[in-house]
Amino acid sequence: MTKKKSSLGRGLASILGTSTSDITSKPTTDIKTETPVVGTTHEILISQIVTNPFQPRTEFDREKLNELAISIEHLGIIQPITVREMGYDKFQLISGERRFRASQIAGIDKIPAFVRIANDQEMLEMALVENIQRENLNPIEVALSYQRLIDEIKLTQEQCSERVGKNRSTVTNFLRLLKLPDVIQKGLSEGRISNGHAKALLAIKDENSQINLFHDTVANGYSVREVEQLAKEFFTSTYTRTSKSKVVNTPAPLAFSQQKMVHDLSRNLEKDVELKRNKKGKGKLIIPFANDEDLERIFNILNN
Repeated sequence: MTKKKSSLGRGLASILGTSTSDITSKPTTDIKTETPVVGTTHEILISQIVTNPFQPRTEFDREKLNELAISIEHLGIIQPITVREMGYDKFQLISGERRFRASQIAGIDKIPAFVRIANDQEMLEMALVENIQRENLNPIEVALSYQRLIDEIKLTQEQCSERVGKNRSTVTNFLRLLKLPDVIQKGLSEGRISNGHAKALLAIKDENSQINLFHDTVANGYSVREVEQLAKEFFTSTYTRTSKSKVVNTPAPLAFSQQKMVHDLSRNLEKDVELKRNKKGKGKLIIPFANDEDLERIFNILNN
């Protein structure tokens, strides 16, 4: 079975910018009336901070963000975010995007930030490691982050396990999930099957048999033990699907430029804008709003 290619495998320059737009080897300069010093924490204007639209964690629970925003309004930011200077009074977020987004929702002007020097590789590694440590990542997100550490940071599996504080066998098991067909990876990401189900499906050599058993597992609610038993039985033979097939319209993946546009629009509107399109190019742009005033604000921004 051929190894699936990760959509995260882009070059660092295309993801994080070029060396001409990045300051990674000298102390920061004046920010308005303050002079942040590398290695210390300072209050930085939120308007001066930009996020990386292609960091590992791309989905944020809106309800939880609102809860965090309420907490920030009452208690402030307990743990500073981490940034690096990008020049022209701009800073790029390294870690703490949930706190950053919640602060935007809360409507605060400044946020405590730890300013540090980081080149592209170090920044990507820190963002990946921080996201891997999160408990709410699904197994495919974890696996893709491990693979990206290995591919882009040029680490071995042993070095990767040391960076994230996990056993090498744990890293290896997650990476194996990326060998599953796309439809199964998607099912695992969505929680339609568990990590245990996915590992059991890996024991089947034939890809079509894996997919067929996956669909039956979802349709019939097979336990992990039942899937393991079927996987042993159909280790080398063909497994035929018994559940009824359903036509599922899978959204087409967004191109790099489209992801960038969605990110920029989300930032300008301070909303989680969503773009859906099919393989023919048709689709819809979804912009959420909280009330009539919020809707009018969005219209005013779009009309200007």
